Amino acid sequence: MPEFSNLIAFALICLGMVLTPGPNMIYLVSRSICQGRVAGLISLGGVALGFVFYMLCAALGITALLLAIPYAYDLLRIGGGLYLLYLAWQAVKPGGRSPFHVRDLPVDSSRKLFTMGFVTSLLNPKIAVMYLSLLPQFISPAGHGSVLAQSLVLGSTQIFISLSVNAVIAMMAGSIAVFLARRPSWQTVQRYLMGTVLAGLAVRMALESRR
Repeated sequence: MPEFSNLIAFALICLGMVLTPGPNMIYLVSRSICQGRVAGLISLGGVALGFVFYMLCAALGITALLLAIPYAYDLLRIGGGLYLLYLAWQAVKPGGRSPFHVRDLPVDSSRKLFTMGFVTSLLNPKIAVMYLSLLPQFISPAGHGSVLAQSLVLGSTQIFISLSVNAVIAMMAGSIAVFLARRPSWQTVQRYLMGTVLAGLAVRMALESRR
């Protein structure tokens, strides 16, 4: 098991990232509004399968990487911090869009909904970087179980948080879109709050020493 403090910190990063608009959220919101809640949840199932794929690949790869390259941990930590700063800028930059600005999508079958959710998840750079750059810094190679086991626990935490939040968003997408359309100032507050949280996490990662 990872250290409890590491698990909590990683969970907070996962929460901040899932609340930051990205390809998965935009697709799920658009699908839910255009085709209904059930379609959004089916698409979320495909997204979940993409998470599992990344978790397994990253867990096995991280295990080999940290054992083979002495400074791999530091490189991944710095890369993850830079990516969090990029996400923070995307949240607060002028002209930033809300994921509830919906795209028109055609009505698709359940199989296609699931497949498109899976493909969207695989092609999402935010998820790839999370597993390759962010997750490794919360692993303690000595004294807290195997690297593989810690990677799976952390990955499962990310999947649980992401699916929980995205399921709520898919179920309430229409209501949220109407609420934000009537109150544009709330969109600005949400963007700056997420930007601040992500920037703070990036600074924490940059100052973190090797465990």
